[in-house]
Amino acid sequence: MTATTTHTSTLDGKRALITGASGALGNAIARRLARDGATVLLHANSRPEAVEQLADSIRAAGGTAECLVFDLRSDEAASAACARLLEAGPVQIIVNNAGVHDDAVLPGMRAEQWHKVIDISLNGFFRVTQPLLLPMLRTRWGRILNISSVAALTGNKGQVNYAAAKGALNSATKALSLEVAARGVTVNAIAPGIIASPMADAVFDPAVIKQMVPVQRAGTPEEVAALAGFLAGPEAAYITGQVISVNGGMI
Repeated sequence: MTATTTHTSTLDGKRALITGASGALGNAIARRLARDGATVLLHANSRPEAVEQLADSIRAAGGTAECLVFDLRSDEAASAACARLLEAGPVQIIVNNAGVHDDAVLPGMRAEQWHKVIDISLNGFFRVTQPLLLPMLRTRWGRILNISSVAALTGNKGQVNYAAAKGALNSATKALSLEVAARGVTVNAIAPGIIASPMADAVFDPAVIKQMVPVQRAGTPEEVAALAGFLAGPEAAYITGQVISVNGGMI
């Protein structure tokens, strides 16, 4: 008996692209969707070895995984990668998770910091979702999940670029959901708060987290992945156009 048979395989036969799967959040979401029966397509750019290890781990647990390495900042690279993906059939689940921080207060922010953060989070969403959308719509079933942030909802000092990118992603989520709702495709955003990861651990000490978060701890990547798994599944067919927070009661 494989690991996947111990859990309801609600996503059997579905292919799921997770961008930024080399990070803590992408890793957890990929594992959850694989556990639910999806073939996971793991994207990375700067850390290809991380997704290779993740794919090996998913396969060892009885799941199915493939790796894709390309730069989300390149129209040409993203277009070529999506064309290769579609050769094997439609991708019915897209998790736009890739994103970067490059923090600075706005008076001291360099143009490159602004453009890089916007380009990966917002333009990256367009570069993979747009070419994969029509084949998805033809199947009359699909799930698009955009990973946003509490920073888009409350703002955060030093993150005008990041808040702008994620806020635009929230608006794109709502608009796209209206375009595709009649075709059985849902579009939702997940807005995590402080989630335990090497990046967050370097920024927030436990005392600060206790003060900021009503439940007095950081969330786990698996708690975000649990929501992603639900929204990607058949039971969430009537939920679309929503920005759902996973933040321990911060707002």
